[in-house]
Amino acid sequence: MSSTPISRRLLLATLAATPLVTTGIGAFPSATRAEAAGAGLITPNVCILSPETTEGPYYLDRGLVRQDIREDRDGAAMTLALQVVRPDCTPVEGARVDLWHCDAAGDYSGVSGDDGTFLRGIQHTDDTGVARFQTIYPGWYPGRATHAHYMVHLGDTRVLTSQVFFPQALSAYLYRSVTPYDERPRPDTTNGADRIARRAGDGAFAAVREMPEGYHAALVVGVAG
Repeated sequence: MSSTPISRRLLLATLAATPLVTTGIGAFPSATRAEAAGAGLITPNVCILSPETTEGPYYLDRGLVRQDIREDRDGAAMTLALQVVRPDCTPVEGARVDLWHCDAAGDYSGVSGDDGTFLRGIQHTDDTGVARFQTIYPGWYPGRATHAHYMVHLGDTRVLTSQVFFPQALSAYLYRSVTPYDERPRPDTTNGADRIARRAGDGAFAAVREMPEGYHAALVVGVAG
């Protein structure tokens, strides 16, 4: 990363003050995205330290080190990139990132007595602090807005457990118009009504862009450890 620690901190403060429009795709102006990219950040929606949230349902440590976590699950293809950084925006290389989320039907693997492993995986961050997963856009289940769970370990220490949320407009479109999401009723909870999303704040919402190969979601994750 080319920026000095001081300039990164200034950039971080500026980006953290930028309103995040959670109802659309590509809401940040191109100049703001360019500023973030110039500092080595994969998305402008940055907070100084990512908020700790409830672990939520069904964390299982299966030791599944893999980038493609889809297995046989149908749904809109999505690459999810999580960039782990310290409070001065310097990247954390070699952090372990666990990711898990429900499928298009709202189901998690490995529960209710089964030994399934779909939509679960572990990646270690590269020299830019990024861990990437090939997955599908999550479905929904009653009482929660669309989200995915993640956990960050530095060495043997768990330093963050949190959730990443997605644009409301995109979720509404997929659940209304795209198979297999449209085979279910409409969700009962929006981003604004989800208490965990509200507590997590704007810094927990992924920046999502549509690419030829599917959606690309990105989130910068700040850790103190």
